[in-house]
Amino acid sequence: MIKEFQKFAMKGNVVDLAVGVILGVAFGVIITSLVNDIIMPPIGLLLGDVDFSNLFWVLEEGSVAGPYTTLDAASDAGAVSINYGVFINALVNFLVVALAMFMLIRTMNRMQEEEEVKEATTKACPYCFSTISIKATRCPACTSKL
Repeated sequence: MIKEFQKFAMKGNVVDLAVGVILGVAFGVIITSLVNDIIMPPIGLLLGDVDFSNLFWVLEEGSVAGPYTTLDAASDAGAVSINYGVFINALVNFLVVALAMFMLIRTMNRMQEEEEVKEATTKACPYCFSTISIKATRCPACTSKL
């Protein structure tokens, strides 16, 4: 049973998937840092020194009465709140990841188009099925007129 598991775990697809998941997690951490530490502070500064991670509405006060200056203070007091600033950060995070994925897929599609253009220089002879130039008027293998 252990040998079967080793054989399964060492298949190329499983290893590729594991590498992809690990890189995806690392990419997610980088994007989260990019959004929270680089993109959102200037946006908050432009909007009047706003820290998006501390934007929230208190629905019900906790054991300690408000007003709460930070989300952590509200959470520590047991207040029930809608944390729309955290949602804005998550939304910007998603948009950055989506843009990065779009750029990656766009690049891959362009590379595939270049390969397809290169493949269009040959065709198959309808008589002997050998590969010939697309410009050929006679097949060099069977000498059939095309």
